[in-house]
Amino acid sequence: MPDQKLNYIAGEWLAGESEIENLNPSDLSDVIGLFAQAGADQVETALDAARAAQAEWANAGIERRYKALMSIGEELMARAPELGELLAREEGKPLAEGKGEVFRAGQFFTYYAAETLRQIGDTADSVRDGIEIDVRREPVGVVAVISPWNFPTATASWKIAPALAFGNAVIWKPANLTPASAVALTEVIARQDLPKGLFNLVMGSGRSVGQRLVESPKIDAISFTGSVPVGKGIATAAIGNLTKVQMEMGSKNALAVMDDGDLDTAVAVALGGAFGGTGQKCTASSRLVVHENVHDAFVEKLVAGARAMKVGHALAEGTQIGPVVSAVQLQENLNYIDLGKAEGAELQCGGDRVEQPTEGHFMAPAVFSSTTNTMRINIEEMFAPIACVIKVGTYDEALATVNDTKFGLTSGIVTRSLARATHFRRNARTGCVMVNLPTAGTDYHVPFGGRGDSSYGPREQGAYAAEFYTTVKTSYIAPGQPD
Repeated sequence: MPDQKLNYIAGEWLAGESEIENLNPSDLSDVIGLFAQAGADQVETALDAARAAQAEWANAGIERRYKALMSIGEELMARAPELGELLAREEGKPLAEGKGEVFRAGQFFTYYAAETLRQIGDTADSVRDGIEIDVRREPVGVVAVISPWNFPTATASWKIAPALAFGNAVIWKPANLTPASAVALTEVIARQDLPKGLFNLVMGSGRSVGQRLVESPKIDAISFTGSVPVGKGIATAAIGNLTKVQMEMGSKNALAVMDDGDLDTAVAVALGGAFGGTGQKCTASSRLVVHENVHDAFVEKLVAGARAMKVGHALAEGTQIGPVVSAVQLQENLNYIDLGKAEGAELQCGGDRVEQPTEGHFMAPAVFSSTTNTMRINIEEMFAPIACVIKVGTYDEALATVNDTKFGLTSGIVTRSLARATHFRRNARTGCVMVNLPTAGTDYHVPFGGRGDSSYGPREQGAYAAEFYTTVKTSYIAPGQPD
């Protein structure tokens, strides 16, 4: 009998109104467990418990917050090999990436543990004589965290950690494709000295649990990572209650390869950015904008590199590309391969299913050449191990192509020219810019986010997270009248 995993609501582990089966995408015969799906009444219980606990937490000393978050972070880092294996098993990313993600999640908690001790306000003199002004940040209240499946531990952590650090309560709805990682993280959090009900895990579908959360007047803020259509739906629902919203959504990131750049660096950067995590990253390089002077040589080396990448079981030694997360996602990827061919793009390699000793959702990394920026494969987010090469004649054309998208999360350039790199950094219309680095890969102590359809609301991560998880209070103080 598979393990049965429960929701964590108001400080108790509770069964749901139904269960879902969680399968290993590397081996469909491997049932990871049965995971409870919260009912409407349980969501309301979590909401009420969170509101009560948040008042206590907001008034708790910062040392209590510091100790709790530091303990969570240290445990995650210490258990990264174990929890990283669980993550890789259910999500499909190679084992090394799974371990690295859990370790990074721990770093988010230890960073925000330190931030609890840096909550320093501002003071000012009033324009009126004898009056002093105090400006400080206070918790926003109860935060709904809705996180994706592609980074099930890290993305959730960079939302949960600042929420708790700044004195908020959290109700977390993780993606149903990766519930095991959610339960594992919750078990770590549940062991801390937190008020009962401060942190709640409510697993379930977006249509039921997610929708109920975003429509609830008991929620003060919503942090969401997912698709653009879902994000727009959340914003529409949230506006009815004037709920604060922070959203990270789609992307169509481009890497510009210039003729003055190092070709081997360009290929390595493109391979890592396009195919790391099976291309299932919001920061993946799905558009490779290449100068015509190096185009043919770049494509030749890129194809050779893609063909050499080892596709296999996420837990197998040497695997560089694990399985696609689900059968539905795999079919969508294969549909884009067919679409690219129909649009006139040339499939240089990959794009087909790969047979392995175990039954799973394996796909060979694909490279399209002879593509244009008007093709759907270069307009729509694919979330797949598919890279599309676009040939350009000049740097100006490359920059224009990079910016010709409704998205704007990350972009990159490979060049030896400091002047060109500086111009690109200042003129690329993306929230993150990489120079001679993959578009996928960011640090935990600095802001993260995009422009256009990629992001909405305040930035995530680093000290900038305070803009979302707190509200500013300005106090005016005049001396009392003497006796």
